[in-house]
Amino acid sequence: MNKNDIPAKVTGILDEYLADKELEIYRIVYKKEGPDWVLRVFLDKTMDAENEYVSIEECEDVTRFLSDKLDEMDFIDRAYNLEVSSPGLDRELIRETDYVRFAGRQVEVKTYEPINGRKYIEGILAGRDGDIVKIDADGQMLEIPVQKISKINLAVVF
Repeated sequence: MNKNDIPAKVTGILDEYLADKELEIYRIVYKKEGPDWVLRVFLDKTMDAENEYVSIEECEDVTRFLSDKLDEMDFIDRAYNLEVSSPGLDRELIRETDYVRFAGRQVEVKTYEPINGRKYIEGILAGRDGDIVKIDADGQMLEIPVQKISKINLAVVF
């Protein structure tokens, strides 16, 4: 099987299983790291979930289920390591729903070119309107085109 087809196949396996668990797929990555292949599944809570964070127990449960299914179906033609985790506290915002869910939270934005003289911006996520991300940076509302953003993550604030 083509390595690019594997994330879609794994998504198909997990969608039904996760449906009643307040969990959803955040991202699936299948790639070579050094001499090894890694299948990395990131889980997220659904928007309407009671808890905001994925627990270790939930990751373990999905790992056991997925490992058994992958062994049974045997469509990956090489040895690989399976990792199931959450996106973490400093998650990257990659889905449109992330911008709704995390509006009002502190973010860190890296851009391909300077916005108001800076390529790194910290501020409060005000949301996303189409291809424009709105960030309140020190009381100034910045409107940053999505195509100019190289990465946007939740900031870890203690």
